[in-house]
Amino acid sequence: MTELNEQGPTSGPAATGTTGHRRAGALLRTILPTLVSFAGGLALLRWVLVERPAGALLWVDVVCGVLACCALLLRRGARTAVALALAAAAAFVATAGVANMVALYGVARHGRLPVAIGVGAANVLAGYVFWLVYPGNNQVFLTLVVNLAIVTAVVASGALRQAQASLLVSYRERAERAEREQRLREHQVRQAERTRIAREMHDVVTHRISLIALHAGGLMVDPELSRAEVKDAGELIYGSARQALDELRTALGALRADEPISLEQPSLDRIQDLVGEAVRAGQRVELDMDPALLERARTGVGRDAYRIVQEGLANARKHAPDATALVTLALEEGALRVRVENDVVERSLGVPGAGAGLIGLKERADLAGGTLRYGPSAGRFELVGELPWT
Repeated sequence: MTELNEQGPTSGPAATGTTGHRRAGALLRTILPTLVSFAGGLALLRWVLVERPAGALLWVDVVCGVLACCALLLRRGARTAVALALAAAAAFVATAGVANMVALYGVARHGRLPVAIGVGAANVLAGYVFWLVYPGNNQVFLTLVVNLAIVTAVVASGALRQAQASLLVSYRERAERAEREQRLREHQVRQAERTRIAREMHDVVTHRISLIALHAGGLMVDPELSRAEVKDAGELIYGSARQALDELRTALGALRADEPISLEQPSLDRIQDLVGEAVRAGQRVELDMDPALLERARTGVGRDAYRIVQEGLANARKHAPDATALVTLALEEGALRVRVENDVVERSLGVPGAGAGLIGLKERADLAGGTLRYGPSAGRFELVGELPWT
């Protein structure tokens, strides 16, 4: 019972009532023109025409007019054929003199304009034939002028209504298309933001995990450490693990949100903290950076430079834990050159990696209008990024 009540108005009494109203409206729109046409034909026969059928011909005219008006009920399936048939009937039957105009309007409203003009010409000709049958009503010139004016007005009004309806449909389609495109743009923006957050999550978590691996590797290499040294190493591992979990939780929460929020965006001013954290973990790092860069760097450039240094140090810890990593940031020819290099050594921490971080960094540099290259060179591994400074 609950399911039935929760289905909404599409299956309840309200929906049934709406459907009934629509059917009643459609039926009224179908029958009303027929009734109005017959009433107009009778008025034309009774009060407008000076010369009109009499006696038995009057009843024949009325019956034929009823049949002609009833033919309007079939106009939706064959508008042009019905309009031509009613034009032929109006040439001899006075009570069909309004039904043919209603049928003509339908052709002009829903059909092509040349077809409506042709049917209108047939109605003008029908008016001339009616004058030949009953010449006492008006002069032939006045009859043709009046019929031409009425046909022109009917065709013009139908064509104008069709143009208005087409324009309205065009506006509606354009608005719906714009709305769909807006939703698509919003979806693409959200997807791009989620992708960026996922990439930064990779950078941050990889950095933390590599620190943990470096701490644990130190314990494995020198098992005869004092209790104090073991405690310090354990505290570093514990702290790095907690930070990794916190950052992972923040990133996942951002990804799950309907509107992703940005993660922390460190810049050049955090590079010294990044290097200090790596040194405290036991990694040998040398930093060469002009302090004046901190005051002049744009936010985007500083963020990209930070990520390059972060990824470079993480890779150095994973693949060359015994080597010294040299980090250099300098302005060269209008670009900020970020270089992280270290000697290629035999020992590795064995932390698996798929190279996604470097691929993501290259994409980040390309989007910023810069370049990124990495690989071994003369016994050293180099990660060099050039980012536009101005």
